Amino acid sequence: MTFTKARTFTWADIQQLPEDGLRRELIGGQLIVTPAPGSQHQDAVRLLCRVLDDACPPTHKVMIAPFDLYLSEDTYFEPDIMVIPRPGAPIARFEGVPLLVVEVLSPSTRSSDTVTKRDAYAHAGVPHYWIVDPDAPGIVALALEGGAYVERGSASGSETLNVTEPFEVEVVPASLVD
Repeated sequence: MTFTKARTFTWADIQQLPEDGLRRELIGGQLIVTPAPGSQHQDAVRLLCRVLDDACPPTHKVMIAPFDLYLSEDTYFEPDIMVIPRPGAPIARFEGVPLLVVEVLSPSTRSSDTVTKRDAYAHAGVPHYWIVDPDAPGIVALALEGGAYVERGSASGSETLNVTEPFEVEVVPASLVD
């Protein structure tokens, strides 16, 4: 669901809103509001996070939503999963370019995750973007090349996704459905 006003929203505006379980993200000042995800979505996030955490190099850290990716005053997201350089101290949000962003599709986020966010992450220079569909189940691993994402691998059901970038990891989409 998208709400717009005559003016654009900023990070500061969003920080003034009450905590109500809704996910709020900004894309170029446009406020995107989605409901809290369901159990199938959360299962996929939880189980994939375990796989990524086991494979992640010690120089990086796997973060899960809700945790903000601040790209600018008018653009920020709460990716389902992101892999960031390991911070030297606790941080309230990540400012910079993650190594990997993963979005798990939900009925309310499917088009945003596959089009709007995909374009925004590419524009921000995020080198790796994965889209997980818990309904299929399936995973598409994308890598940034020449400013656009190209598919580096995909798997569905009991197939295994084997990738070496951004680090070596194997994932079976069916194992992400609890």
